[in-house]
Amino acid sequence: MNTWLRIDAGGETDRISRRMREVVGDTLRKKGVVVAVSGGIDSSVCAALAVRALGVSRVLGLILPEADSSPESRVRGEMLCRHLGIRFEVTDITPILSAFGCYRWRDEAIRTLFPDFGPEWKSKIVISGSPLEGDRMNTFKVVVRNPAGDLLEKRLPLEAYLQVVAATNFKQRTRKTLEYFHADRLNYAVVGTPNRLEYDQGFFVKNGDGAADLKPIAHLYKTQVYALADALGLPEEIRTAKPTTDTYSLEQGQDEFFFALPYEKMDLALFGLNQGYPSWQVAGETGLTSEQVERVYRDIRGKRRTTHPLHLKPVLMESVPEIEP
Repeated sequence: MNTWLRIDAGGETDRISRRMREVVGDTLRKKGVVVAVSGGIDSSVCAALAVRALGVSRVLGLILPEADSSPESRVRGEMLCRHLGIRFEVTDITPILSAFGCYRWRDEAIRTLFPDFGPEWKSKIVISGSPLEGDRMNTFKVVVRNPAGDLLEKRLPLEAYLQVVAATNFKQRTRKTLEYFHADRLNYAVVGTPNRLEYDQGFFVKNGDGAADLKPIAHLYKTQVYALADALGLPEEIRTAKPTTDTYSLEQGQDEFFFALPYEKMDLALFGLNQGYPSWQVAGETGLTSEQVERVYRDIRGKRRTTHPLHLKPVLMESVPEIEP
């Protein structure tokens, strides 16, 4: 781990666990927590922290696959729950998403570019270009694989892009609905799992994976989350799994869809910007040029501006008195 991001992982684990006990019991007045487990590092660390804070009997894990999910995600999710000894439930949300029209709306948008696109095809959307290559507005393209195995791609017009994203957002909102169902029936709180990079840059769906009662690792860079995973003794298969969005039927890395760089370098760039480090100093730690770091800085600031509304509470038309507990 780069020295900039080094932390006392054991001490931080203890601190977060103590704070989770206070928040769940005293602030939220709940008996336990629900954690949606994706098989990824962030949700796995949050589930392990919840067990450390509350005990195995007061943590429920939910595994919520759908038609486009990687089978390995479910395998790792079940592995984690068994490793921690917590209760868990598996619910395939494909029928719900089909009823909402998730796959139909997505496929209709893709067929405006690939008319033959159908159930046997695979797809994902990716950023076209990179901030490292120059200052320009981000555009997106759709990548598809036809039944013959050919990979094809075309630039997504704005209308089609928005429809694909709106359709796939059903996935996160459906999962969150089920999380709150189980939380309501058990008098539990819902744990959100974003790390600092995702939280800062608005890499979440409003009223989807952005909704939660507490977010234990939103202050930690992803590199630091991996350090906590080591301290918590999580299975190697989880600690070494490649981060993906697990949203599209073709494998999609977060750096393909949203971030300018792989998480290791994005963490350093975000840390450098937050600490006011000059671009040349971050360049020395990341292997980028100073000019490239400046472009990443601008990209970070740009995403903060454009995703700021995701962080807002509902806007009232006039002020109302604060409600005292």
